[in-house]
Amino acid sequence: MPDGDADGRLPTTIDTTVAHEARVYDYWLGGVDNYPADRTLGNAIAAHIPGIRSMARANRVFLGRSVRYAITELGITQFLDIGTGLPTARNTHQVAQEVDRTARIVYVDKDPLVLAHARALMKGSPVGRTAFIHADLLDSEAILRDPRLTDTLDLERPIAIMLISVLMYFHDADGIHDVVSRLLNGVAPGSSLAISHFTGDFNASGAAQAADAAARGGLTLVARNQSEVENLFAGTDLVPPWVSTLEDWHPELGEDLPYDAEPHVGPAWAWAGMGRKP
Repeated sequence: MPDGDADGRLPTTIDTTVAHEARVYDYWLGGVDNYPADRTLGNAIAAHIPGIRSMARANRVFLGRSVRYAITELGITQFLDIGTGLPTARNTHQVAQEVDRTARIVYVDKDPLVLAHARALMKGSPVGRTAFIHADLLDSEAILRDPRLTDTLDLERPIAIMLISVLMYFHDADGIHDVVSRLLNGVAPGSSLAISHFTGDFNASGAAQAADAAARGGLTLVARNQSEVENLFAGTDLVPPWVSTLEDWHPELGEDLPYDAEPHVGPAWAWAGMGRKP
């Protein structure tokens, strides 16, 4: 497995003294690939978002639902999962290859710890294929040109782009709308785009305080409202139920949570949806 990155500029050493979003998320999911700085920041954010751990698990369930929907309803068996995070239960390839053993998956993440664990993401069905690219979402053109992507996925056929809880780490000024547009331009008609995104629509004060706590820990955390999340799907046709809460997006496709979850009151503080490129 190649262990470089898409453009040769990303660091491959792990700084455990600074919190990282992938490791904070791993902590909320109950994983073990996190460090004191990650746990400290995770607790600081959780102080303002009651039930953050169960919300993280609900987000993981949405990932599974969106994968199943792409295969069973749209006939898509190729996946580009950007902002992969650390390997945990119910990874994209595990869900996809349970439904279709020939499914192909390319994972992308910038965290060097994810790179270190990439071989766990490479294990799939004997007839399916998986690959990992160490790259930043903002380098979308480099991702689409990377030979690990083009050797694994057929760009002439529809691809399911997965941006699960990753766009919230970028401001509009980072050019995130252009990034999504370039990704969509690089895939075939009939491809899909799945997004889940942190919001303050259910508790504006708590979301703002959580964003402040993240900033003090060195992380960007952007809460977008429902309309702003809908705008991220520009260039696609939203599929029912359009942009909805995590819990309301095709619950009939639900599967067991990857870990025992604590209960929470009200919806998870996130919007989710899927669009299809005409």
